[in-house]
Amino acid sequence: MKDQEPAKLIAIVEDDPDVARIIEQVLADFGFRTVWCRSGGDLLRRLRSLAPDLCIIDLGLPDMDGIEAMQRVRAQSNCGILILTGRAHVSDRVMGLELGADDYVLKPFEPRELVARVRSIVRRREGKEISPRQLAEFAGWRFNLGNNTLTGPGGDEHALSTAEAELLKVFVNNPNRILQREKLMGTRDLAPTDRAIDVRISRLRRKLEPDPQSPAFIKTVYGAGYLFLATVNWPGEANSGQGNP
Repeated sequence: MKDQEPAKLIAIVEDDPDVARIIEQVLADFGFRTVWCRSGGDLLRRLRSLAPDLCIIDLGLPDMDGIEAMQRVRAQSNCGILILTGRAHVSDRVMGLELGADDYVLKPFEPRELVARVRSIVRRREGKEISPRQLAEFAGWRFNLGNNTLTGPGGDEHALSTAEAELLKVFVNNPNRILQREKLMGTRDLAPTDRAIDVRISRLRRKLEPDPQSPAFIKTVYGAGYLFLATVNWPGEANSGQGNP
């Protein structure tokens, strides 16, 4: 973090004061600013005046379901979203990722893991902001990295979630290369059982591939990772189409 930049602001949406206090303390120890919201409604009101870099949202809120809170945040803000949940059902986590969350952490959580996940999301978003490349073209598709829109060969436009856009950005900047799951998630401590990246791949394939069951662009390389099979051009950039960042 640069000394002259303000610390990143993290909104914690958690109704349990003890849990919120732990999260606030561990994030403060690693240089983050925090604001605590006791409910989904409290967060939505604060978003009128606050611009958090990331929201940590508990799924079990007193006034609304955390998934609903997440959707309403996504409609108002482009901040990162990390789901914090004690629900063990995979369907809850998958639904959250499907609807645009960047990542999730299960309760009870290891504080250092929570910090690592927060850092990973913030780092990916910072990388998006400083990228000089704004428009990628491949096989008739146009991907605007500035506003996360994907335009098909027929002119139909798809709005990508933050997680989907970040994933596609890694692919277009690294075409025709096998990428490990850790590289695609922007973290080096990904558990073998973590299926978040697979959910994101599935979502992106449904928007990008003519036949998601037989993908033409995003290939699975079993035991190694994923491969984005395409020639990517960057209009206005010298030597575009070479497939190198």
